[in-house]
Formats: sequence, structure tokens, C-alpha cells
Amino acid sequence: MPTSATKRPGIGGRTLGLIISTTLLFAVLSLLSQSFLSSYTMFVISRQMAFYVLIALSQAFCLVVGQMSLAVGAIGSLTTIVLGLGLETWNLPAGAAVVLALGVGVLAGLLNGLLITRLKIDSFIVTLSMMFIYMGLRSGISGGSPYKVPESFRAVGQGSLLGIPYVFLLVAVLLGLVGFMFRSTVFGRRLLATGGNAAAARLSGIETGRMVVWAHVLSGAFAALAAVLWASKLGSAAPETGDDWLIVSFAVAIIGGTGLNGGVISGLGIFMGSAIFMLIKHGLVEVKANPYYANSFLGLLILLAIVIDRVRQIYSDKQKGT
Repeated sequence: MPTSATKRPGIGGRTLGLIISTTLLFAVLSLLSQSFLSSYTMFVISRQMAFYVLIALSQAFCLVVGQMSLAVGAIGSLTTIVLGLGLETWNLPAGAAVVLALGVGVLAGLLNGLLITRLKIDSFIVTLSMMFIYMGLRSGISGGSPYKVPESFRAVGQGSLLGIPYVFLLVAVLLGLVGFMFRSTVFGRRLLATGGNAAAARLSGIETGRMVVWAHVLSGAFAALAAVLWASKLGSAAPETGDDWLIVSFAVAIIGGTGLNGGVISGLGIFMGSAIFMLIKHGLVEVKANPYYANSFLGLLILLAIVIDRVRQIYSDKQKGT
């Protein structure tokens, strides 16, 4: 059962603040650019937001149990190579290649989780080490060259329904299921309880080690799914896929209100976090900001989100008299 430290997802003050911030950013960009509200721009932004959500979820599943994964992008990269091998080299049907690629992501996450829980090694050390291992494998196997994917495989990543990207619709459904899981299932509440207070969770009969393993398995699955859909969108299985996912995974998850200390997550918050992240990146292009400073700005944004979260936590503790 969830502990008192565990918070279930919902539209609280933090999520409401994200909605207001997103609305303001949207309004400002609408005034700055005449083309912002065009159907093409909305298509591009919504599709990219969907990828940001998947990448953030792959990190958020670890954060919610008090862990982290530095191997998110590396798992996506390795998954992409396996997908490319399946489609181009082994001539597998698209469905079989996708299942194989997703299986690699799941196994990578499982390996991370088992190393952390069985050997009692910090998640930072394990996932940092595995990041280099996975990246080395992707480079050695591919030689740095992309793999071709069939034209039919590009339909999901590049297509749309009534102007709405298929990827966006798929991710919206997945995000709803994730929200339901944390809000209404025993499994979701156990994940939250593990991150909220692991000692109390163990006393209540929850196998916290198993929950940590499951969190990393789900992390690997979402990273792999993001990689498969990215290959569909790009039209090729490129080995550099995932190289810039680490900052995205933390930024969107943290901006979206996922607790760094575990026990807190909001599906709607992550969606709003992806919108804010995407709108800010688009805004930097609109104002012709120096692209070399883009990561510095995004880093400051993450730091600001962490500071705000910490201040909120300190204020909450004072209100409780702790």
C-alpha cells in the first residue's frame, strides 16, 4: 500500500502551473510567428512532443522508484541497430523485427535492474557503465552506418489521421494507460510506495527489489519503443539515435513534476513538460537564438525545475512541522 509520503498522480497545483505555463508559451509563440499555428507546424510539434513523452517516461519509471537510468539513450540506440539488422540484413517481417527490437530494450532494462538489486550497486554507476557497453555494441555492430527500412515501415512514424500524427495518438493512449496504472492498480501503487518510502514499503510486504527491476524493465521498453518509432519517422535505423536523449529524459520528466526522490509522477504533467520543452526549443529558433547556447538554456531550465521542486518540498515540510 502507498505510504503517506506517496502521492498519486492528479491535477494538483504543480500540474495546473504547467498547464498555465504551456498556455502562455503557446500564446507568445502564436504572436511571434505567423506560421506557428499552421497545420504543418502543429504536426511537427505534436509528433516531436510524442517522442519526448516516450523518452521522459523511460526515465520517469526509474525516478519514481528512487532510481535513475543514464542508459536510456544507449538502449534506444542499441534497439535501433537490432531493428535495422532485422529489417535489412536478416530480412525479417516488420512485425518480427519490431518485436525483436522491443525485446532487446526489455532485456537491457532487465539486466540493469538485476545488476542494481542483486549486487546492491547504485543505479548511477550501473547505468553509466551499461551506457558505454550498449553504445560500444551499437558502434561495433553497425560500424556507424544506418540501416535501410522498407517504405511500408515508415507509415506510423510519418503518417497522420485528420492531421494528427499517428505517433501522437499512440503515445496519448499509452500515457493514459500509464496514468491509470499509477492511479488505479496495485502494481502502480507499489511502484509509488517503493519510491515514496522504501523501508515502509518493505514493512508493508512490498518486494521493493522486484519493483525496482520492473521499473528498469519498463524504462527499457519505452526507450526501445521510442527508438522503433523514431526509425519509422526518420525512414532509416540510424546508430546515432538516442545520443541526445539523456538531457531530454531528465528535462521533460523533471519539468513535468516527476519527483527526483521518488514516489511522485503525473502523466498529464509529463505531457505538459514535453509541450513546454518543445515550445521553448521552437521559441529559441523563432527568436534566432545562438544554437550553441541551446543546451545551456535547457540545463538552466532543468535546474530551475529542480530548485522549484526543492523549495516546494521544504515549504511542505515546514507546514507539517518536520
